[in-house]
Amino acid sequence: MQTDLGLIEKQAVKEIRTAPDLRALETIRIKYLGRQGQINLLVKQISKLPADKKTDFGRNLNLLKHKLADLITATRPKLEQNITKQPDASACLYALPKYGHFHPISITENEINRLFRSLGFSIYSGPEIETDEFNFRRLNVPLDHPARDLQDSLYIKEPEIVLRTQGSSIETRLLAQEKPPFKAAFPAIVYRNEKVTKSNHFIFHHYQGVAVDTAISLKDLIGTLDKLFKHLYGPRVIVRYRCKYYPEVEPGLGLDLQCFNCHGDGCALCKGAGWIEMGGAGLIHPKVMQMAGINPHRWHGFAFGLGLDRWTMAKYKISDIRTLLGGNLAYVPYLK
Repeated sequence: MQTDLGLIEKQAVKEIRTAPDLRALETIRIKYLGRQGQINLLVKQISKLPADKKTDFGRNLNLLKHKLADLITATRPKLEQNITKQPDASACLYALPKYGHFHPISITENEINRLFRSLGFSIYSGPEIETDEFNFRRLNVPLDHPARDLQDSLYIKEPEIVLRTQGSSIETRLLAQEKPPFKAAFPAIVYRNEKVTKSNHFIFHHYQGVAVDTAISLKDLIGTLDKLFKHLYGPRVIVRYRCKYYPEVEPGLGLDLQCFNCHGDGCALCKGAGWIEMGGAGLIHPKVMQMAGINPHRWHGFAFGLGLDRWTMAKYKISDIRTLLGGNLAYVPYLK
């Protein structure tokens, strides 16, 4: 099998850019990104590589996978436009196929993914059904910790198996599996027994990030978050960082965005505060590092967790989180 990633990328990019229609584009996607596609077949070959080549090859393969996926996503709308522009006399006889559009959360997630890839982060994922160890204990939240009461967990088998309550469970798995230094980001669907309101839901989306190196400080974390806020909402976005307690970080920060619905005056969406909490962050707690087998005296890191639903609502001026999980087509205007 061809293992020269440069040649594979060159050929795949050429095929995607010259795809004549959506059917051909889908065939190309399956060829490279499908279950039996070239990328997945190469993933299976990593174990056969020499130890000193596995990491670089795996990282480059992951970057290639996401580059091709992004290129296919960007190409699809152009081919859809061609369908409507073709002066085909038979169009009145045969109904054109209907194509869906990306959900606002997916669009926001993909945009954040692209930003963090450009900053050198890898994109990870993890299980939605999680163990107590990785969802709580490895985040410095033992069985008797009061923070557990705040999350109203949904258990599959109490007390050991739970629907993950936070994307940080992927962080604990990453810390246990990877050797520093590394930078990674990971979108995650999470579940809590929450009362559904304009700003809260029992199913919602997190976006987590973590970086571990020898000289990481709070300014690196705030600089990264500032770049993300400005990337999504523009250079004039108004944000604030509050000191806040989270068991897995020390010190901890609360991230607030001035309410886009009332511009700070106070409304039902922001519960009269004028600010919307967008997530939490901080420097990884030494105990979390120790439980993962990482020396906290040599390595330091930051972590952040964002409420992706709220980031999407702010981006598209959506005032009720409940509509994000509805079954209507309310968001077509946002996607034009």
